[in-house]
Amino acid sequence: MDPLVIVLGVAGVACAFCWIASLVTEDTSWVDRLWSIVPVVYVWIFAIAALIAGEDAARLVVMALLVTAWGARLTFNFARKGGYTGMEDYRWAVLRGRMKPWQFQLFNLFFIVLYQNALLVLITLPAYIGWQHPTPFTGWDAAFSALFAAFLVGEWVADQQQWNFHQAKNAAGGTLEPGFVTTGLFAYSRHPNFLFEQAQWWVFYAIGATALVTGGGGWLNWTIVGAALLTLLFIGSTIFTESITASKYPAYAAYQRTVSMLLPLPRRRRSKAPKTA
Repeated sequence: MDPLVIVLGVAGVACAFCWIASLVTEDTSWVDRLWSIVPVVYVWIFAIAALIAGEDAARLVVMALLVTAWGARLTFNFARKGGYTGMEDYRWAVLRGRMKPWQFQLFNLFFIVLYQNALLVLITLPAYIGWQHPTPFTGWDAAFSALFAAFLVGEWVADQQQWNFHQAKNAAGGTLEPGFVTTGLFAYSRHPNFLFEQAQWWVFYAIGATALVTGGGGWLNWTIVGAALLTLLFIGSTIFTESITASKYPAYAAYQRTVSMLLPLPRRRRSKAPKTA
């Protein structure tokens, strides 16, 4: 059986679960709770299918191990922030307040449940290319795997720095100027964790593409849509998140003017206020 059929079946079950659970609990964060889990399942389905078929599965096993490490780190970070204790993403509450109930339910079904679950399938499909083209593991695979691991470490560092700040903020009674983290990696990028997250899935695409190139194909293939849509999702989500943060912390506007949103760059100088007569 084509392992993609199995992946789509599991994704269908995940969609049904997330939608029904959101209606029963009035909590729309169920996709968030599966975000770091189902991609691991999907990639292992492709890897196990290759192993069962007796094909050269080295590349797919490495891809599965990398995504497992990604999932374990993200699950840990989500859990320690209370993600599995019934805490809904605060952004959904903001949107719920801006929409009529029926509008939000349509948004819940088509975007939160269906689109995001579809995206979780799409970002793993470079493994499907690897299954279709079981070519030998190469130096390019090793280089991209090391790059994936480096981005994984970078995301761990960024999340840990953010966690340390919020722990200190809580210890200070909920107030710690300027109200958001601006040190460490956050001195060069407002969202270094988001940058590393996206970068990992672009590298994952490159590993899948290597299977095709090794077999005589080109670097560009249709599974790039997963990484591209993930980047678009993150950009939209980041802009929305920043609009909420800026409304809570007056100092955030100055931080936006001096620090790059994603790419780590040297701080920009603040523009001087115009002189008045």
